[in-house]
Amino acid sequence: MSAAETIHVDGVWRAAASGAQREVLDPADAKTLAVVSEGGVEDTDAAVAAARRAFDQGPWPRTPVAERAALLRRVAELLQRDRETIALTESRDTGKTLEEGRVDVDDVTNAFRYFADLAAGESAGRVIDAGSPDVHSVVVHEPVGVCAMITPWNYPLLQASWKVAPALVAGNTFVIKPSEVTPLSTVHLVKLLVEAGLPAGVANLVTGAGDPVGARLAEHPDVDLVSFTGGLVSGTKVAQAAAPTVKKVALELGGKNPNVVFADACATAEGFDTAVDQALNAAFIHSGQVCSAGARLIIEESVRERFVAELARRAEKIKLGRGTEDGVECGPLVSAQQLDKTEAYVASALAEGALLRCGGKQPEPSEVRPATGYFYLPTVLDQCHRQMRVVREETFGPILTVESFQTEEEAVTLANDTEYGLAGAVWSADTARARRVAARLRHGTVWINDYHPYLPQAEWGGFGKSGVGRELGPAGLDEYRETKHVYENLRPSPVRWFAG
Repeated sequence: MSAAETIHVDGVWRAAASGAQREVLDPADAKTLAVVSEGGVEDTDAAVAAARRAFDQGPWPRTPVAERAALLRRVAELLQRDRETIALTESRDTGKTLEEGRVDVDDVTNAFRYFADLAAGESAGRVIDAGSPDVHSVVVHEPVGVCAMITPWNYPLLQASWKVAPALVAGNTFVIKPSEVTPLSTVHLVKLLVEAGLPAGVANLVTGAGDPVGARLAEHPDVDLVSFTGGLVSGTKVAQAAAPTVKKVALELGGKNPNVVFADACATAEGFDTAVDQALNAAFIHSGQVCSAGARLIIEESVRERFVAELARRAEKIKLGRGTEDGVECGPLVSAQQLDKTEAYVASALAEGALLRCGGKQPEPSEVRPATGYFYLPTVLDQCHRQMRVVREETFGPILTVESFQTEEEAVTLANDTEYGLAGAVWSADTARARRVAARLRHGTVWINDYHPYLPQAEWGGFGKSGVGRELGPAGLDEYRETKHVYENLRPSPVRWFAG
């Protein structure tokens, strides 16, 4: 396998049919990190055909669940064996810190182990009482078939695992298309699947752009399910392309997530410090390039000034630089395009009346921050309101907007005033109020007195324009299965509906 042979079809690594290649850039200095194949429609069709054959004729869908689960566990062990290599790849490819990369590998490992245990521990089917001892009726699970997986650039390996692990243990075959910006860890994952003993044709990979590769996968008549994680605009196109063939569609789209802080959460020094620290974590982890980022701070007016002043003071101290350098807390944005978008959002916010409390520009270059890198300072924008673009739209950058409220009702109204509904948080020392507000928030995940933890056992998904379908948990496995009702008459007899 040469450096640019990153397309995997029917067990063979190959270059693009057209011979086209793409440079993958290191966002810390904009230099070439790797060269990958730039796949097209021909490569995509070949990958789907391989997955179709492997599903219709190959052994994987008929392999016992226990054996499929055992393969996932072998993959988990291989992920831990290669932990440092993969973490370094993820850090250099996405810009995140090396420690974040390590955490990602551990989370991916946990996802593979979780779905292995979940599937292996299930019963053979749900027996239904048909009201007769002569009838055996059971509902069983079967794999969907050929799955197309389109993954994002911010958490390429983690988001791939949320799709690959349940799809495989359910008995499906797949074609995966990672983001053209950050494809490298997905290439490594497919290598590990092969090493673990996955039959040829079950896992296929096409590196290339969303158009044509992702577009072709979404519309392909031999694809039974398409799972997409990314932005609202692209997700809408995926759903439209999939509609004519009525394939199953799972969409995990964007978020504009509220972090609601009541004054009583800040009544003690410890409570205040914790709420500030978690607000920083919510907004600036991975430079804000997180679908669940708490990019909207909604704070009770009585503590607003004190809270925002401390938040800005600490945000200014965040150590920005190349993610592989010791002591760095936040890396660059993933691309020049993302940097341009961040600058445009800040400019529009200031033009619309926001007050800049910190950041709002690129940092000065340093030994750990090359001048050519896509760095942007953590930015806090105060005195924001719902009419601002920066408050309404998903910025996917290190930007935190501040809104305020005076009553609980106002806090709920502000938090729900978004077309998205992915995640959010409530901070309060009053347990009853925290739970009451959490129950009223129209978001798929709500944290109380915390931000950003997720459990592989719990379903992940959103309301509104944050998407359809669920990942993780039992529902995440069910996304990749069909149900079949098997009705067995043990003593068949004529019906005698008609003369004969």
